[in-house]
Amino acid sequence: MEHLLPLEGECRCGKVGIRVDAPPILTMACHCTGCQKMSASAYSLTAAIPRDAFSVTRGDPVIGGLRGPDARHFFCPDCMTWMFTRLDAALPFVNVRPTLLDDCSWFVPFIETYTSEKLPWTSTPATHSFEAFPPPESFESLAGEYAQSIRRY
Repeated sequence: MEHLLPLEGECRCGKVGIRVDAPPILTMACHCTGCQKMSASAYSLTAAIPRDAFSVTRGDPVIGGLRGPDARHFFCPDCMTWMFTRLDAALPFVNVRPTLLDDCSWFVPFIETYTSEKLPWTSTPATHSFEAFPPPESFESLAGEYAQSIRRY
């Protein structure tokens, strides 16, 4: 996937642009009811991008959805596209909606979360499934396994 970098993207109306300069740490599909409602779909897709490899290149996204200290969801102020999520400041990544990138053909969810809330008819090709979020101690090994898997591209 590194041969595709940098990746550029934008919201639906094009007023907010984003750029990704490094491969994701992990890719995910989240089946929680909150993501179902925010995405108006069966699940949301996420590419966890290293914080220093993600930038807003155009426009000023606004916070919408959840507005707590642990998760801030950013949207285009005009078309209201859900673009990315900044989680707890201690986490070294930004969750980017990969379908906003000009080329998202590389994206496959590596893990799926909150399968306890998934709609009965949904399925993903994720390698790992979790009833909620993976335990924090598993993130390092999952990220290492994901990094090995994308080296095959």
